[in-house]
Amino acid sequence: MNRRLTDGQFAWLLMVPGLALFGAIIAYPLVSALVTGFFEQSLVRPGRAFVGLANFADLLGGDFWPVLRNTLVFTLGATIAPFVIGYALALALNTGLPGWLRGVFLFPWVIPGVVVSFLWLWIFNANYGVLNGLLGTHVSWLGTPATAMVAVIVTKTWASFPWMMVMLLAGLQTMPKELHEAASVDGAGAIRRFRSVTVPHMRAIAGIAFLLEFIWNFQHFDTIYVLTGGGPAGATKTFAVAVYDTAFKGFDLGHATALGGLWMLLLLVLMAFYLRKENA
Repeated sequence: MNRRLTDGQFAWLLMVPGLALFGAIIAYPLVSALVTGFFEQSLVRPGRAFVGLANFADLLGGDFWPVLRNTLVFTLGATIAPFVIGYALALALNTGLPGWLRGVFLFPWVIPGVVVSFLWLWIFNANYGVLNGLLGTHVSWLGTPATAMVAVIVTKTWASFPWMMVMLLAGLQTMPKELHEAASVDGAGAIRRFRSVTVPHMRAIAGIAFLLEFIWNFQHFDTIYVLTGGGPAGATKTFAVAVYDTAFKGFDLGHATALGGLWMLLLLVLMAFYLRKENA
């Protein structure tokens, strides 16, 4: 007896390969990693022992808070700076700068992150770096805790401000020109028009762009690792670097996955804010 599949059954049948792939490369590794956080497990010794919440307690009583502080400092700095620069350039491009400059400003964005990091590693080099050469100084920008985080934020800002500029410029170009013309007729100056017309119109797109950049920076790895490796003395060690070091330098999978689990919970909170903002 032949029996035809219903539309719903056929739809599920089409989704089976994708669901199987998702389960194999995302769901299973994620669940396995989260479970590992409750065990004492090493990369160099066979076997593991269940320790419950001991790994989480060790982290909360030790390295978690300094790493969280560094992550927040980096994330805020590497989000606010490109946002301000990108907003200023978007306003300039929208009002008078030649259009070909858009391509010039996009140049840092199209370079791979590791290449950008090595470029700025050369710029900040204490012995033959361009920055010390221009300033006539001999400062170890990446070797001093007081300047290392600033150097990392500057590097990430240079790489990411073009994306912010493009997003904000797209929002500015959707603004009806009649709004500014009407404000000008009413006697509003440039600053007043920016505050009363541009800012309200851009609030949604600016908020989403800022939050997306914040989430990406919260999990950023390559720039920090290439420039400082989390040093000096842990001054630039963020969650991404700390998880890598704990797992692949300390060979401690239990603490690494526990730290990754706490990091993921914070990212889920940020994602909840983003989804709420996007659906508002």
